[in-house]
Amino acid sequence: MASGNSVSAAASPKPTLAAQVKTEAQTRGFIIAWAFTVIFYFLEYAVRSSPSVMIPELEASFATTALGISAILAVYYYTYSTMSLVAGAALDHLGAKRTVPIGVLVLGIGCLLFSMPAVVAGNTGRLLQGAGSAFAFTGAVYLAAHGFSARYLATAIGVTQCVGMLGGSMERGLSVHVFWVGIGALILGNAVLLYVATPREQLGAHIQEGGFGALLKPYKIVFSNPQSYLCGAVAGLLFAPTTIGDMIWGVAAFQKDLQLSYHNAVVTASMVPLGWVVGCPLVGWLSDRIGRRKPVIIGSAVVMILAALQIAFKPLPLSAKVGMFIFGVGSGAAMIPYSIIKEVNPDNVKGSATGGINFLVFALTAFLGPIFASHVGRDYGTTADLSQHFQKGAIFWIGCCAAAILVSFFLRETGHAAQPQPTAK
Repeated sequence: MASGNSVSAAASPKPTLAAQVKTEAQTRGFIIAWAFTVIFYFLEYAVRSSPSVMIPELEASFATTALGISAILAVYYYTYSTMSLVAGAALDHLGAKRTVPIGVLVLGIGCLLFSMPAVVAGNTGRLLQGAGSAFAFTGAVYLAAHGFSARYLATAIGVTQCVGMLGGSMERGLSVHVFWVGIGALILGNAVLLYVATPREQLGAHIQEGGFGALLKPYKIVFSNPQSYLCGAVAGLLFAPTTIGDMIWGVAAFQKDLQLSYHNAVVTASMVPLGWVVGCPLVGWLSDRIGRRKPVIIGSAVVMILAALQIAFKPLPLSAKVGMFIFGVGSGAAMIPYSIIKEVNPDNVKGSATGGINFLVFALTAFLGPIFASHVGRDYGTTADLSQHFQKGAIFWIGCCAAAILVSFFLRETGHAAQPQPTAK
């Protein structure tokens, strides 16, 4: 009997060790797949932002006006917003291997279509670009959540956003046709590598439930959780000052209200994306380092408010470029709610949680954009007191940052330092 027990004891570690090796190998696989998805996000951001600097060339290529080009470019966001929800649910329902490479493939095909000199091809290509792009950040966060421990999740998400911002600042010196064919080929190559690198997942019994209802089931969990809406509100309120205030209206504000040259206005506005590159990984690392989320969000929002006050009212002898860079660094905290929403929802809805917050951020941005445009944006360069009008715009975004701080107090603290520690026996 003793002999039998000893044999069982000796044999039992073998499957445990094999399972551990398999788990470690799968974890490495998820990290490698995350790296390829970060490249996907880098290329996606280049696709999203590149048309803004090639409007005249696109007008000639599609034989239309600047207004026609703006209409073509806008359809990207129609499919991007709706497919963000589909991407999140598909990740939870099918896993990364059967979803993210398809998103990359769709983006690549969209780029190739966009290279064709026809309005129909341009519209179709841009629609496909938006649909495929919805899988980039959502897929990267999903894979990061599977490959990294909770202690390093915010850092990984910050690095993802940082690399994406670099894609948005790519130099574009090629012709329209060569650029879109070239980037389309790169994206299609990445789709193959990503498919090969992504591990297969054990997806649980709920995945076997077919039908449209099963695809939407994770969102019932995510959107039944009030914390999900708080995460979306905080992220949206911190993103809007940069995506609307800087990327859409920044150049006009500095050129028309502060009377800077066009070149200086562009350089000054570009300091915010440069600040993102530094701030996204920095605040993510800081949040993971101290083991808390809320203090970093609140502190970063305070930094944004102080930077905006400096830019608008100039209490210190600092240039607007420095102020905009600091503002961009602080806005990196908008990524932290992407970690929180995954931590306040069950593990089996990680993809849907990211898709959900993407949708909420987009919805809030779409709501705030027209309000700012009607009350501030349309009057740049036309008011009697241009300096006062510039300050009015800054106060609008300061209000958004202050609202983000207020909402943050209602967030659940999910950092590891706030979790109960196991007691030693």
